[in-house]
Amino acid sequence: MRGPAPVRWVLVTTRTPFSVNVRDLVGKPGEYREVELDVPAAEALGEGLVAVRAGTEVRLDVRLESVHEGILVTAEVDTTADGECGRCLREIALPVEVEFQELFGYHVGEAIEYGVQDDHVDLEPLVRDAVVLSLPFQPVCRPDCPGLDPETGLRLADHPELAAPEQHDPRWAALAGFTASTDEGSGDEPDADHRK
Repeated sequence: MRGPAPVRWVLVTTRTPFSVNVRDLVGKPGEYREVELDVPAAEALGEGLVAVRAGTEVRLDVRLESVHEGILVTAEVDTTADGECGRCLREIALPVEVEFQELFGYHVGEAIEYGVQDDHVDLEPLVRDAVVLSLPFQPVCRPDCPGLDPETGLRLADHPELAAPEQHDPRWAALAGFTASTDEGSGDEPDADHRK
C-alpha cells in the first residue's frame, strides 16, 4: 500500500523589478550597501500632459543602511518624462531627477508604513510617488513659450508676426508719466528745496 503523494509547496511572490534583496543587512545595524538599478517602467508613471511612459528606463542609485528598526533606503531616481507643452502643444522630453528616503521596518505599524518582506524591500511605490509628484502640472517647452495664436491655432514662436502688440492698462497710464518725470529730474545735485 502506498502512502499519500508528497505535498509540494509553490511559493508565489509578487516581487517587482524594483525589489532589492537585503538579507545581508537584516539585523546588522551600521552595515550598508549601495546598489545601482536600471529598470524599465512597467507602466506609465503619471497622467496628464507629461508622464514617464511604460518601458522608459528608470535609473536608481540606492543606499541601503541597516538600522535597529529596519532598513533605511536613500535613493536618487533619474528618468525622462515625455509629453507636450501646456502652451503650444509641442512634443517635449523633460529630465526627471528626484530623491527620496524611507525606512522599511521589520515590524510595520502606525509609524512605519513600509516593511521588509521576505528579506526584500520593494521600492516601486516610492519610485512611483516620487516621480509623479515631481512632474510639472503645466509643463512648458521653454519658460518664455508664447503659446498658440487664439484665432489661427499656429504656434506664436514659429510666427512672431501673429503676436498681439503689448497692451498697456489705462489705469496705470498716470504712473508712466510719473516715472518719466522722475528720470528727467534726477541729477547729481539735489533740489534746493530739499536741502533746507
